[in-house]
Amino acid sequence: MANLSVRHLSKSFGKTRVIDNISIDVQDGEFCILLGPSGCGKTTVLRLIAGLEHQDGGEIYIGDKEISDLSPKDRNIAMVFQSYALYPHKNVYDNMAFPLKMNKIPKQDIDEKVLKTSQLLGLDDFLKRKPKELSGGQRQRVAIGRAIVREPQLFLFDEPLSNLDAKLRGSMRVELARLHQKLKATILYVTHDQTEAMTLGSRIVLFDKGKIQQAGSPSELYHKPANLFVASFVGSPQINLVEGSVRFHGKDAAFTAGNFKFTIGNPSALSDYADKPVVLGLRPEALTPGDGPIRGELEFIEQLGPETILYADIDGTRIIAKAPSGYEGHRGKKISLQINEKGIHFFHNEKRIDF
Repeated sequence: MANLSVRHLSKSFGKTRVIDNISIDVQDGEFCILLGPSGCGKTTVLRLIAGLEHQDGGEIYIGDKEISDLSPKDRNIAMVFQSYALYPHKNVYDNMAFPLKMNKIPKQDIDEKVLKTSQLLGLDDFLKRKPKELSGGQRQRVAIGRAIVREPQLFLFDEPLSNLDAKLRGSMRVELARLHQKLKATILYVTHDQTEAMTLGSRIVLFDKGKIQQAGSPSELYHKPANLFVASFVGSPQINLVEGSVRFHGKDAAFTAGNFKFTIGNPSALSDYADKPVVLGLRPEALTPGDGPIRGELEFIEQLGPETILYADIDGTRIIAKAPSGYEGHRGKKISLQINEKGIHFFHNEKRIDF
């Protein structure tokens, strides 16, 4: 395995700039996630690294070797696609063995690699089956196995679980995490699913409109979002965002937005933003039913088993809160919400204020 370094990468299709001067470092053995909404450019980054597209500017290194001018077959990279891309007329063994046969690897070595990989992926009993005889999860394991047998320096995954149902995605996430621990592989993994990103990645690079919005651990992106886009994209249910201002009265301060008002526990951190427009971010788990400063009317309740999601109308603003399992409430009921200040964020000109 080896580290990956992308330097000042840019790519346009016609007049549309899809990748705008980005730099990414993936350490040897790291599971790095490219996360972002559809159309943000993350798959294009993978295709540039794999050599399926050519960049307009920038450099790509694997280890200390610049690979931008190498053909895809000479980059020692394995890519797993969303569509599996299996040969329908070949059985599992032949699908996994195909890249080794193309490289004229001796048959004995091919048998050894395929059998070792099939054991790793739990495919021993399926080697003679055709793709049409397999489930979606089994097909995806075959596609991953075909990449593993090549023993590449770098694995690229392009939304490999998006075609699976929710239950199977959950089990495949566990399998991928286990596989990474065993292989100690360097992985760059593209997804728009924040659950995949938060559970699989040791580091996340969040994209939007061809630019990196923030890079860091899942915890950093969740607890210290760099801007409004990061705050609103990461987290489910989505963060509550309320436009308002900070008003000071001596040493005390309060956030106000119409009749929506509460006292700020650490006012000195916001002294430079007095009477300026700010956006308050409140994570749903920071709001719980109780004798708190936020009062409104309960609109809707989602009973999810281990927790309950509450939707409340606070002076015309919809606020999402969380309650313990079994919370009993009714639509139209008056509700008061307590605030845990650890879940509070403030933003000015879309950027996070250290608070």
